[in-house]
Amino acid sequence: MLTFAEARAPHPLPPAELAEVTRLLTVGTPGVIVPPAFEEAFYRGGNLPEQLRRLFAPIRPARIDEDALEPLAVQAQALIRTSYLMDDAVQAFYRTLARANLPAGGVVRVRRADGAQAEDAPLLPPGTAVLQAVKRVWAQDWTFDAVVDRLDRTGSIALEARSTLLHPA
Repeated sequence: MLTFAEARAPHPLPPAELAEVTRLLTVGTPGVIVPPAFEEAFYRGGNLPEQLRRLFAPIRPARIDEDALEPLAVQAQALIRTSYLMDDAVQAFYRTLARANLPAGGVVRVRRADGAQAEDAPLLPPGTAVLQAVKRVWAQDWTFDAVVDRLDRTGSIALEARSTLLHPA
């Protein structure tokens, strides 16, 4: 996990994230970039890929039963929101958040680089509300529309982790 200022160092970021972080830095915005590896570790640590595979097992990509898919998407979102991060990951998140020079007591916007999914949370030490907002943003990848889109595009519910940006709202 990197603060925006640290992301300027020779840390390879995907082009979309690099462009957005550069834009935010140009206007003096402090923040944090949560890399895809952090999200992947969350999924692996909670055995979420297997749980999601079992949850969506009744869905056939060739012929999607939308009535069956809708409640499964709701369950998947709840699974993401209620799953735990490992303690080391939580501590790393809090330390990075503290280094980011975000205004204490302010509101932090948590979003993907494309800005399509966003949640706001108050920044109160150590940052639990912000961490919960990160999980809510990740859960948005399991909305009915997001799952249908992945099934249509790839024939699978599989999700590719992406960076998450945190900055003042």
